[in-house]
Amino acid sequence: MPETMRAAVIYQAGGPDALQLEDRPIPTPGDGQVLIRVHAFGLNRSELFTRQGLSPGVTFPRILGIEAVGTVVAAPGSRITAGSVVATAMGGMGRVFDGGYAEYTCVSATQVQAIETKLGWETLGALPEMLQTAWGSLFKALKLKKGERLLIRGGTTSVGLTAAAIAKNHGGIFVGATTRRKESKGLMKESGVDTVFIDDGNIAAQVRDQKFDKCLELIGTTTLKDSLRCLNDGGIVCMLGMVGKKWSFEDFSPMETIPSTVCLTVYDGGVPEFMETPLTGLARQVEEGKLKIKVGKVFNLDQIVEAHRTMEENKAGGKAVILT
Repeated sequence: MPETMRAAVIYQAGGPDALQLEDRPIPTPGDGQVLIRVHAFGLNRSELFTRQGLSPGVTFPRILGIEAVGTVVAAPGSRITAGSVVATAMGGMGRVFDGGYAEYTCVSATQVQAIETKLGWETLGALPEMLQTAWGSLFKALKLKKGERLLIRGGTTSVGLTAAAIAKNHGGIFVGATTRRKESKGLMKESGVDTVFIDDGNIAAQVRDQKFDKCLELIGTTTLKDSLRCLNDGGIVCMLGMVGKKWSFEDFSPMETIPSTVCLTVYDGGVPEFMETPLTGLARQVEEGKLKIKVGKVFNLDQIVEAHRTMEENKAGGKAVILT
């Protein structure tokens, strides 16, 4: 094994060019840690926010990356065996300690899942955080059940497309989703969306006679008030994303904003939620073609600046993946 690795390091907040490729020493795992040879990782908007200096408590320099997939090099004091194909995510990766934007990463064994799969790295790299977020928000936060109607606000995001596919594959779920672009209808239909709504900011008016039971809110506070009005009595909205780039309400009156009997929650999956996500089972569904995952553009590690720019401009066409 070499002594150094290539890594994308950020020394100060900024644009995509703030990410610098350099050689770093390969970390040495302690007892209870796992050293992973990273083969791929997906890009996430939370990493974009961290790069922009919007993640509280993150100090630089830092190797970003809240997820990674690869093979185990060493795992002292753990039952995880060398050579195993694994995924890791969350737990402070890329924020509290150096994350997945490198050829190697070292994490706690408590946040590592072994995966039995035949998927290629470009597909597997897209899965961990995306599946954890979509699966957890649907079944833990929204408590989605067969026979219900699900609205996905922000249906062309990678999580939105994945959530639609998982919900449809669950069976008996009617899926509606929003987009601002008419040309995205085909992409959304391929992921299992039954009805596509062109988002004019007033989806509640479009669904007045056919409201939904659950709503996955991926745009954020800019559309949340309208999403709350799209639900039946007893419905649940889960606010998950900030694609709208607005973090808070300027003026929030709960009694006026939240309709009577409608519930509002959030989902912020951590290590326990990641470890509960059935990655092997979901990966098998992807292999069998039962769960359609939209992998977007694939880059190499030395293209990390271009990859971040593509993500920031919403031009990835799905989940962007980096191969190392």
